[in-house]
Amino acid sequence: MPYSVYSRKKIVAAYETGKTSIRKVAKQFIVNPKTVERLVNQQREMGNLEPKKARSRKPSQLEAHKELVIATVEAYPDWTLAQYCEEIGEKTGVYVTTGAMCRYLKKQKLTLKKRHVAVKKPQVPSVSRKD
Repeated sequence: MPYSVYSRKKIVAAYETGKTSIRKVAKQFIVNPKTVERLVNQQREMGNLEPKKARSRKPSQLEAHKELVIATVEAYPDWTLAQYCEEIGEKTGVYVTTGAMCRYLKKQKLTLKKRHVAVKKPQVPSVSRKD
């Protein structure tokens, strides 16, 4: 979790006003010296201490085969994740784990709700006794 802007300002101010080293400021605020250096440089270069936006993850390997994945899920809605992985792997050469397949399908808003088929119990004919 990033440090608050208030904390960042205090760290930079302590370094700039206190003729001291980065290591001493880091020890004072219990942060890594690289953090102090990075914050001081950010203040000088950008003029602010706002946290940078988080980078996005790299796209899934399945993204290049989106249409095939969607068509496969729609054609075989009762398959397991392992079956989808195997089928897509055989057709595209891109083999992914079941976890990666699950995340990709969730991202595409494709749910894998299985139909629960109730097993009908055989009707036992009632036997009447005649005494």
